[in-house]
Formats: sequence, structure tokens, C-alpha cells
Amino acid sequence: MSKLTGRKLYYTINAVAGLAIFFFGYDQGMMGGVNTSPDYVRVMKLGYSTYEGPSEGFVATITEPTRQGGIVSIYYFGTLLGCLMGGVLGDRLGRIKTMIIGSIWVLVGAALQSSAQNIAWMCCARIVNGIGTGYLNAIVPVWSAEVATHTSRGAFIASEFTLNIFGVVVAYWLEFALGFVGDGTSQVRWRFPIAFQIVPVLAFMACLPMMPESPRWLIKMGRNAEAREILGRLRAEDGNGEAPRAAREYEDIVATVALEKEHASRNSYLGMFFGRNDGGLHIARRVQLSVWLQIVQEWVGIAAITVYAPTIFAEAGYAARKSQWLSGLNDITYMLSTLLAVVTIDRLGRRVGLWWGAVGQGISLILAGAFARLLKDHPEKASEYGGAAALFVFMYTAIFGATWLTIPWVYPTETFPLEVRAKGNAFGVVGWSIGNGWLTLLNPVMFNRIGENTLHIFGAINFLSIPLVWALYPETANRTLEEMDYLFMSKSPWVWDEEENFRRMKEEAERARVEGKAAALPPPATEVVEDSEKKDSE
Repeated sequence: MSKLTGRKLYYTINAVAGLAIFFFGYDQGMMGGVNTSPDYVRVMKLGYSTYEGPSEGFVATITEPTRQGGIVSIYYFGTLLGCLMGGVLGDRLGRIKTMIIGSIWVLVGAALQSSAQNIAWMCCARIVNGIGTGYLNAIVPVWSAEVATHTSRGAFIASEFTLNIFGVVVAYWLEFALGFVGDGTSQVRWRFPIAFQIVPVLAFMACLPMMPESPRWLIKMGRNAEAREILGRLRAEDGNGEAPRAAREYEDIVATVALEKEHASRNSYLGMFFGRNDGGLHIARRVQLSVWLQIVQEWVGIAAITVYAPTIFAEAGYAARKSQWLSGLNDITYMLSTLLAVVTIDRLGRRVGLWWGAVGQGISLILAGAFARLLKDHPEKASEYGGAAALFVFMYTAIFGATWLTIPWVYPTETFPLEVRAKGNAFGVVGWSIGNGWLTLLNPVMFNRIGENTLHIFGAINFLSIPLVWALYPETANRTLEEMDYLFMSKSPWVWDEEENFRRMKEEAERARVEGKAAALPPPATEVVEDSEKKDSE
């Protein structure tokens, strides 16, 4: 791999990172099939199984939903721990070594899960597996963002999420096929899918030693010669580190690192969360934006659709097997929709993607809920109302895959300064863990109490997210990672003030460059409004 340069190296890194993202999707999708395995239900004492005839086989009935939900949600406690641990090591040891450590955690967790003999064993194994996943979730997107160009950074990461949902698809159909092995009560039906996640993680680990370290992390650690060589390989087809594109990016990174090292006291998680001694870079604001974007990602309804879609298909009159087929086809639609994100995420930008996604998702959820209600009230029209509800389930997942799936993962990798970027992205994974764990426990309760009205609640949240994004989340597309400080050095958290601050500081930096000065970031900016008021008073 050391001889690869230019696009070949770029695409190879994309493919290797994609292995980790594939594992992440597979690991999430896997538990859906495991939870319905009769032998798993017996071993974990979650319920019982009954024989429904040769066409359906043994069907598990869950009598302990809280216990089942606890096994699933405790995984997110592990991811929360893992992302915080990975964020620290990622900034100290580098991206490559930290990803290897995270992979080892995953291997141990997968081995323990696949051999679990009781619920306590399974819960401990889920935590270990979650820690490894947290490591990878915190570091892999950061590594991808730091080697990508600023004009294709979003598409680079979004393309990896196509593999993420492909992992969900593989998990679903693998478990569907294993349901036909014997009479469906074999241990293989749930132990093999859990063990299978080891395969992509081993492939990922085998490739990592041949991958280049992040040039931005190398410059931060003072290994400038290595960083210049890697930037040359990434930005020039001939691998020339003195190529204009590589040289300018190198200079920008060096200048930014020099400024950021003046504020090393803000490096702890607590310092970042409370914004202590951040030199006007407003790290705490970036933390809040990252955490809440990931929490909102879960509250726009994807977890609810995942839970309720099989119920809608069943109530529409489809047999159990056909409902499973529809759920699998919905996953394939989900995967294909991520290709739209690859095309649009950099062209339209992050903000527009979140806006149109929220509108489409909100409408789809409200209509899916409405037709699900009509389906209950008029069972004689099950095919008409059930088909309409199923259509809007498919529409929701397609829109989510094209917008809200990828953007909340891309955004935290872009907005933090280099010296705390891994820790910053870890905060995004914290938000994801909170949102996922919370809703994994809450969704069954909501659907039990208010049924399809749950979809209406999540539909409304989609529309509420639009003003939130409009006012507080500035555009990051087609801007270099070093330029993000220009946005967030504004004292005002409002997007319009941050954009004005970006324009002014960018002009000052360009003017300094033209005049032959060092292209370092200017000191923290005062608000444009304050400047205009001073001029008026004079």
C-alpha cells in the first residue's frame, strides 16, 4: 500500500474505513434477528416458542420485553464508554493505533456474545462489544475526514454509510435464511450471526498497518516530514509533497496547529464541555451542537419505524414470512437511498440536506401513522390502508438514508479543532448512545400506550428540527477543516453572525497571505455588530 498515491490511495482508504462502518451496521442489524430466535429466547429466559406449521416454523413469543430491551440497550452504555476512551487515545496515540485497539475490544466482545450461556454473560459481552464499537465510531469518521479533501469530505464519509446499511441488509437476510435451518430452533440461528461480525473486523485490522496515519495528527505531534509526505501522496497523483495543493494545505494545518497549541488547557472532556480556556474558539458550543444533532437524529423517528414497520406489515394482512420479506426489502431501499447522500451532501450542503430530510420524514411519519389508524378502524380495507402505510414506511427510510443518516455523523468530524478532534467526535457518539439507548427502552412503552400516535409525535419533532438547524448549525460543506475556527470564533451562536465572522476572517487571512505574512488565524473576533456600533458612535 505504501506505493499507492492520489485517487488509488484515496479510494483504498475509503474501502478500508468502509469495513469498519460495515461492521457497525451489521452489529446494529444483527440483534433484530437474534431476538426472534427460539433458542436465544429460551437461553436468555425471555419467553417461549410455539410451532406455527411448516410454512412459519417455530415462532418466539416474548414475555419479558423489559429484559429483552435491557440486553439490547446496555450495548449503548458500552458505546458511550468506548467513545470517551477512544477519543482520549485517538488524540494521544494516533488514529491507526486507536482503531486497532478498538477492533480488539470488538473481537473479544463478539466471541463472548456468541458463546453466552445466560443473560448476565450476554450483558457483559454486549458492554465489551459496545466499547469496541464506541472506539471505532469515534475515530474512523475522524480519520476519514482528515484525509479527505474539503470539497468531497461529505461524500467520502457518506459513501461509507452505504456499506453501513449494507451491513444491516446482510445481517437481516443472513438471519432470515438461518431460520430455515432444521426446524428453526438451532443454536446456529443466533450464535453464527453474532460470530460472523468477527470477519469484517479481522479484515479491517489486517489492512490498518498498511494505511497512512492522519497527516493532521502527525503535524500536531511534530512529525511534519511524515505529514508532508502523506499529504503529497493524498493530493498529488505522483505523490509529490511539494505539489501546490499539498503544500498549501500543509501550510494551513501548520498555522492552525500553532494557534491551537496556545490553548492546550482545554483538552480535557470537562474543559471542552464547559469551554474553559478555549481562547475564544467556543469549544463548548461545538460540543452541544454535536451531542444534540445526534440525539435529534434518533428522535426524528428511525428507531420508531424500525420497531413498528413489522407491525404495520402484519396488520395489513401479510403473513409472517411475507412481512419479513417486506422488512428486508425496506432495508435494501434504505441502503440504496444512501447513494443519493453521496451525490448531494457536498453539492447541497449539510443544512439543506437536514431541512428537506426533516420535511419528507415528517410528512411520511404522519401519513404512516394516519393510515395505520385507518387500518385498525377499517380492517376490511386492510389491503388499501395497509399498502398505503407500508408505502410511507418505505418512503421514510429512503429519505432518512439520503439525509439524516449521514449528516449528523459527518458534522462532528468537521467542526472541532485538530488538537481535540477525536475527543470532539466522541461527544457526537455520546449523543448517539444517549439517543439510541433512551429510545430502545422508551419506544416499546410508547407504542404500547399510544400505538400509532407515536409516529405522529416523531413526525412533529421533524418539523421542530428545521428552525433548530436554521438558527444554530452553520454550513460546513466545501470549507477546509482549518477554516471552521473562522465560523465558531464568533461570540454569537447564531448562524448569520457566524457566517459574517467567517467572511471577515477569511478575507483577513487571504490578505495576509497575499502580503506575504504567515497564514495564521487572526485573534478571536469581536462581533460584527459591536464593530458597527463603535463606528456609529465615533
